[in-house]
Amino acid sequence: MPRPELSPNTFGAVLGLVAFAIFSTHDLIIKQLGGAYSVFQIVFFTALFSFPIITLVLMRDHKASTLQPRHPYWMGLRCISGAASGLCAFYAITQLPLSQVYAFIFAAPLIITLLAIPILGEVVRLRRGVAIGVGMIGVLIVLQPGASPLEAGHIAALVAAFAGAMVSIITRKIGKDERGVVMIMYPMMTNLILTAMVLPFVYVQVPLHDMGLLALDSFLVLIAMALLVAAYTRADAMVVAPMQYSQMIWATLFGIFLFGEYPTWSTYLGTVVIALSGFYILRREATSDVSSTTPVSKTRTRIGHVASLRVGHVLRRNRTKGMD
Repeated sequence: MPRPELSPNTFGAVLGLVAFAIFSTHDLIIKQLGGAYSVFQIVFFTALFSFPIITLVLMRDHKASTLQPRHPYWMGLRCISGAASGLCAFYAITQLPLSQVYAFIFAAPLIITLLAIPILGEVVRLRRGVAIGVGMIGVLIVLQPGASPLEAGHIAALVAAFAGAMVSIITRKIGKDERGVVMIMYPMMTNLILTAMVLPFVYVQVPLHDMGLLALDSFLVLIAMALLVAAYTRADAMVVAPMQYSQMIWATLFGIFLFGEYPTWSTYLGTVVIALSGFYILRREATSDVSSTTPVSKTRTRIGHVASLRVGHVLRRNRTKGMD
């Protein structure tokens, strides 16, 4: 019998599931290393190990143009936001159960929709406005203000989601005008320079085993990014983007079997509320004319990693090469 072939959307969904499983493995390594090293040291080495591979990607950009950004102020804000998102996400991962961190990362589409109003001129009508409100209620369910103390890790996770959303919105605003090499190089150098400035004050000797984990961590992010590029090339955003919610399964398994962390009912309930509201916003953007800029459906990179390479940059470069 002939072997049935997967449809493009099904294949894209499978690639997305694998990509987000790899992202979760990356987060697991960060959590394990966080007990021994400062988040600044972890970010520095993960960014440093990403540098050679990303440089190879940049070398394939043969467009003759300057490396000076056309929108320096927006680029500066994007670089600072990207560094803040990575640092805060890594810190939150080392301090909180992964399930709680993911709940806040899942709230990014809500924040993106809000930021799109002043920055992109997006008009948010009643239904999406209600979805944002419901999603924010989900965040409050996870936080449980008053019922449990608000820790630094919770604040870091919220900042990571907000800063990551800012990166996505700015990318949407200036991405068509800036070269891909500029969009990648400046944030990458910002991560390295900022963490290098702090590194002498927090540095701890790294044994060869942990250095290998840091290198592996950087490699895993790039592999996950490549899989997401392949997924979005083959399938609709509506199919691939929701695959990020599968990370909650990995967070639960890792937490129970490796760290003895059992997510509370509020984490599960809040995550479901956040995920449903984010999925509704994505669906409204993809299937109706309510959005002129589609800020969420065009956000393809998972928020909270330090590699400045983004899915959108690679997709745009591939489309440009196809037209040459």
